[in-house]
This record gives sequence, C-alpha cells and structure tokens, in this order.
Amino acid sequence: MRDQSSPPRRRWLRHTLGLGGAAALMPLAALPARAAVATPRDIAMSHLHTRERIATVYAIGERFVPSALVSLNHFLRDHYSGEVGEMDPQLYELLQRVRRELGSDRSFEVISGYRSPATNEQLRTTRGGGVARRSLHMDGRAIDVRLPGVSLSDLRDAAIALKSGGVGYYPRENFVHIDTGRVRHW
Repeated sequence: MRDQSSPPRRRWLRHTLGLGGAAALMPLAALPARAAVATPRDIAMSHLHTRERIATVYAIGERFVPSALVSLNHFLRDHYSGEVGEMDPQLYELLQRVRRELGSDRSFEVISGYRSPATNEQLRTTRGGGVARRSLHMDGRAIDVRLPGVSLSDLRDAAIALKSGGVGYYPRENFVHIDTGRVRHW
C-alpha cells in the first residue's frame, strides 16, 4: 500500500537516507580530526614608523590567504620610499612560532620589513655599518621586531632555539632581526 501523504520522491529520499545515510557519512568519520578542521594562523603587528596596525589570518591549514599576504606586503613596505615588496610567507610562520615559544599573545612591533635596494644602499652608506650590502630585507625575507612584555634577549633566544633562519641581536637599537635565510646568529 502506497503512502499517500508524501510524494514518491520524498519517500524515496527518506528511505535512502534511512538506509544509506549513515554509510555515506562513515568516510567522513574516519578522517582524522585535524584533517577535518583547517587551523587558521594569524599575526598582529604595529609599525613604529608608519603608526599602522594590522591583525589578519594569513593562513588556514596548509594554504596561505592571498588577500592577507597582499595586505601584509603593503603593511611591511619600505617606510622610506613607500615601495611595496613581496614578503616571504614563511617569515610569518617563523614569527608565529617565536610568539608561541614565548607564550605571548601580544602584537609584534615592527621597526623594518621590506627594504628597496636604493633604501638599503642609502642606509648602508650613511649609518656607519650594521646594514648588509645584500640584506635579506631586500628579498622580503627579513624583519626587525620587538615584542612588548618580552625582553629582547628572550626574543633573541626563542628565535635562535627554533633554528629556522638568521637572528640578529641589537640591544642598543632595541630590536631583534629575524630572517628566513640560513641558520646563523650575531
């Protein structure tokens, strides 16, 4: 006898979902929890020269968020010339790992991000040293920062402990240089 209260298609859907619905969902239940949820990673910074602030999710799971990378490139532009370079997204990963290592949720204070070759040369020849001829700032692979509430020496030590790039310690200038180049420190 046919159920007259529902059209045939609804009855078929109800029957199919009743019998096969659980089986259809089983492959999803078999996925590891971390595969089902892509963890967002964020970064927050304030720039001491431009007085700008940024807080953004730059990656979700294994993927970087293109619009966030564009915003970060602009934020970390050469503050002398305004020229925007392309920053290495691995730099954000490194900064996040440093912050996590230190147990801090504070925003990084940025002294310098991208530097154009012309700015780099100007600084190199007028600052009496301390600016490399082939600085990784020009490749978007370096940043000079400090982290409020964390001593510079602790920031330096945390970055060195990660063994993920270069770390320069500048206590007189009140910043730590972090880059995604070869592992070294000075």
